[in-house]
Amino acid sequence: MSAALARLTSHGTDRRAAADEFRARHHGGVIGYVGADVPVEYITAAGLLPLRLSGTPGAPSTAGDRCLGTGLDPAARSVLTRLLDGDFGPLDGIVVSRDCEASLRLFYALRELRRVDPALALPPVHLVDVLHLPHRTTTRYVRAKLGQLRATVETWAGRSIGDSALADAITAHDRLRELLTGAAALRRSHPARLTGTQALTVVAATTVLPVDRATALLEALLTEADQLPEHEGLRVFLTGSPHDTDHVYTALEDSGLLVVGEDHDWGDLLSLRRTAAPTEAALAERYQYNGPAAPRASIRARAAHTRRAARECGAQALVSYARIRDDAPGWDYPAQREATGLPSVRLSRQPYGALGDEAAEALAALAGPVRVPAEPAR
Repeated sequence: MSAALARLTSHGTDRRAAADEFRARHHGGVIGYVGADVPVEYITAAGLLPLRLSGTPGAPSTAGDRCLGTGLDPAARSVLTRLLDGDFGPLDGIVVSRDCEASLRLFYALRELRRVDPALALPPVHLVDVLHLPHRTTTRYVRAKLGQLRATVETWAGRSIGDSALADAITAHDRLRELLTGAAALRRSHPARLTGTQALTVVAATTVLPVDRATALLEALLTEADQLPEHEGLRVFLTGSPHDTDHVYTALEDSGLLVVGEDHDWGDLLSLRRTAAPTEAALAERYQYNGPAAPRASIRARAAHTRRAARECGAQALVSYARIRDDAPGWDYPAQREATGLPSVRLSRQPYGALGDEAAEALAALAGPVRVPAEPAR
């Protein structure tokens, strides 16, 4: 393993370490956030660290279940449990995006808990509502919401966010997205230089590190690409629920698959779109047109994206994974299957961060007829 990949893997696995180091150097200044619709550029521009919050599959989520109920996506319940347990360390604020119903209910729960139980010492919480309709009125709405977020982050930071600082942050995060796209190409190569598990962990590391450190490590990783081992397996494109940990990827790849692409916002979707210019107006459009994520995009848009992305990464099969209480991916699957024309399998109502008992049999049946490696898309 290259030195850069080892360091990125360490940060992607121990996601609190970078935040603790940042706190020690800056005496605080860590902002937790939920969802890829959160414009992290404002947090960076204010001199704070954006820390993307994730759950812990397999761990009890008793506190989150009590507050949110068990009828909600278990990932959100796990995040709330970890917040109440202090697993992320001291946070100066939390920004939640309205990217799905579970995130919205998480925001309401945090706001109410902070109001009724000050002893919990929860940080202030802010909701950012980014709409994804292709209209100018939508752009104006998103710009207004981003302006509210900017004012809130300024309050938390105790300083204003200048236009030049925001422009620098936009440029820095776009550079990071460019490098993430380069890293994604390493697992799309024939043979792959990164596994899907490694690629997902690399992305996770960049959501907890300061943008300059994440950029430096990704630059080093791409420089060391020739040192990376080659990986083979049935090349699959993964659609469905987002994965905030590598548990499912590890299980899939342990069964002989190779995840060469996905369409969720902890993976390739996170770095898909750039900002046209280092301005607040362009930033609003970047987030407005980001996606298409399963909870907010149309079935047609999802199918078109999946077809294009699966072809670009030379996928030989399509795997749709939807965990329990996450219903949106089920609506997309028939159109995605038809659009890609690939052998496919649907794994529905799966445990959070795991494969159900029947999944292994379904995956084995999928792998059976597909043996010849696909040629890269022209």
